[in-house]
Amino acid sequence: MSTALAIAKREFGSLFRVPVGWIVIALFLFLTGAVFVTSALLPGDPATLRSVFGTTTFMLVLVAPAVSMRLFSEELRTGTYELLASSPVSSFQIVAGKFLGALAFLVVMLLPTLIHALVLRMASSPAPDPGPILAGYLSLLLFGCLCLSLGTVASALTDSQTLAFLGTLLTLVCWVLITNTAPKFVSPELGAKLAAASYLIRIDDFARGAIDTRHIVFFLSISAGLLVAAGAALEHKRWR
Repeated sequence: MSTALAIAKREFGSLFRVPVGWIVIALFLFLTGAVFVTSALLPGDPATLRSVFGTTTFMLVLVAPAVSMRLFSEELRTGTYELLASSPVSSFQIVAGKFLGALAFLVVMLLPTLIHALVLRMASSPAPDPGPILAGYLSLLLFGCLCLSLGTVASALTDSQTLAFLGTLLTLVCWVLITNTAPKFVSPELGAKLAAASYLIRIDDFARGAIDTRHIVFFLSISAGLLVAAGAALEHKRWR
């Protein structure tokens, strides 16, 4: 575990040593702040951050691939991964460390948005219910884990950051089309099975303040499975 944490610390620091890290955070905070001011602070409207969480979820579909695309692709392209692979560290420890570093970056990116909840509480009467706000942030973390784990797999499979980004982004978009749009055009039985795999429906439940353990297991189990797949892909590269 200490090895994975050391890799995570190194990866977290590297995200702030390149301009893209600061640009991603700046754009993310600017856009979420603009949405908050224009949709959550309207006089007479209910005190809620639901619109902010909805926009943030959409932004994570773009931001998470941008963060995860360089986890392995850059090292595979430059050849520095061979040095890491030759060290007495397992592929799964490397994956865990890289993923935790990217997740820490995501948490740091989300932390400043807590001021939105504070401002909303100070500006609203009555104060907003904290339940939906806590559930909303939990959904962002869980969805962020899913996006980053998917991006980790894509980055482990190619030495091209562009392909890793597009692969993650298109997978997330196709996931929505298959689970949210396709059920309207297939049989009710198949449609119900496809809809059960939708992450948007689960995120919407969180936004209403409903914390369902089945949704938590859904996100965590898929994220864990994807990380195992990334570790297997790197193990294959190490021994081929």
